[in-house]
Amino acid sequence: MPKLSNDQHIRQLANLELLARQVVEGFITGLHQSPFHGFSVEFAEHRLYNNGESVKNIDWKLLARTDKLFVKQFEEETNLRCYLLLDTSSSMNFPANGTSKLQFSIYAIASLMYLFKKQRDAFGLCLFSDKVDWMSPARSTSKHLFHLYAELERVYDNPRGNTTTSIARVLHHVAAGIHQRSMVIVFSDMLENSLDAKKTRQLFAAIQHLKFKKHEVIIFNVTSHKKELEFDFDNRPHHFVDIETGAEVRVHPNKIRESYQSALRAYRHQLELKCAQYHIHLVDADIDQGYNSILKEYLIKRNNMI
Repeated sequence: MPKLSNDQHIRQLANLELLARQVVEGFITGLHQSPFHGFSVEFAEHRLYNNGESVKNIDWKLLARTDKLFVKQFEEETNLRCYLLLDTSSSMNFPANGTSKLQFSIYAIASLMYLFKKQRDAFGLCLFSDKVDWMSPARSTSKHLFHLYAELERVYDNPRGNTTTSIARVLHHVAAGIHQRSMVIVFSDMLENSLDAKKTRQLFAAIQHLKFKKHEVIIFNVTSHKKELEFDFDNRPHHFVDIETGAEVRVHPNKIRESYQSALRAYRHQLELKCAQYHIHLVDADIDQGYNSILKEYLIKRNNMI
């Protein structure tokens, strides 16, 4: 892929911010018209003055208009720390036509970051495959937001081929590296563990590590319901390629659909049971259903923490 000029790069960042803003503002508008209007989504630049604190940041003009004492809020003030973990392994590039699981996750993460910034929450980003490839600290500034948008753009423009996943290793790394109680949000298709009981045990051992450190965990299990759950393929032989390992097989979808769906249902049921056992918030994220459910599930979890 050709290298972007500075102007092109700035335009792409602006497009990612614009999409995130549209998603969040549309969601908030709908939220205020729904039974969820009580959620904490206050975006004011001020907060009420608390008796005994310094008066240097009181907004005296606002006092004159409202007869109430308000303090100006600054970007370094934060309520919660959130770490967003993005699976960039090759299986996330599916499907190749339309929006992939990786692209959906990038847009969802960009929207969450925009919401975090508005709520004065600190946020960090971790990109991983079979290891942690890149991780930022958690901050709440505009500069930090655009730095993370730039990383998301880089991932979007350079999807990785023949790259596997090791979620357990990554979660252990994150659990060891985060010292304050935080919310850890994982975007992954969780396919690494689907047929391997040992890896499934390792995954939940890593999740226990996070829970032991008092972190709250949300897993967005990103899937294409149409292709991966319903196995909606034409009634003719297809050539399937494992985009993580490169293994190939030619089969007729109708001949394997029932056994495939049965195995997948059993794995997903096991995942649901284990997450319930360890008090992990597991969310089924269908790439064809938009981003409102992503934001709503985050707000449910956030409001339970504060």
